[in-house]
Amino acid sequence: METHEGLAALTRAIRAEADGKQLRKELAKSMREALKPGAAEAKSSIMSMSSAGLNTAPALRSSVARKIRPEVKLGGRWSGARVKAFKTRNVRNFPNAPKRLNRPGGWRHPAFGNREIWVQQHGKVDWFDRAFEGREGVYKAAVEAAMENMARRIADRAG
Repeated sequence: METHEGLAALTRAIRAEADGKQLRKELAKSMREALKPGAAEAKSSIMSMSSAGLNTAPALRSSVARKIRPEVKLGGRWSGARVKAFKTRNVRNFPNAPKRLNRPGGWRHPAFGNREIWVQQHGKVDWFDRAFEGREGVYKAAVEAAMENMARRIADRAG
């Protein structure tokens, strides 16, 4: 069974149930729980980034780490489960910090105290991607297991 098609079918089956809203909440929660170890790994990865060359206030690494969480959507344009690093609004006027810190090319910004000189700065290359390297299958299997458990519950009800 293709995962995305299976998720769409499972979501339709849940909608047909009388307590479908509660079942959707339970499915989303179990899928998020399956991805929590991956989110923790990504948080650990960004926190281990060197602070050399980075201004320390407000804390960029911990701000980025707080914005990493599992996301589950059931229905709509996109259905699925993923770990996402959300934008860091109101942190040093640097909302794209998670994306820029991950990028091999880094990012350009005006030098501190001098708006006419621009500097190139690099973060920890692929900190987000490397957090999942080699374990993609484990997280995918955990999400699929959560889906299978819910499908089994619905099938058991039908008799």
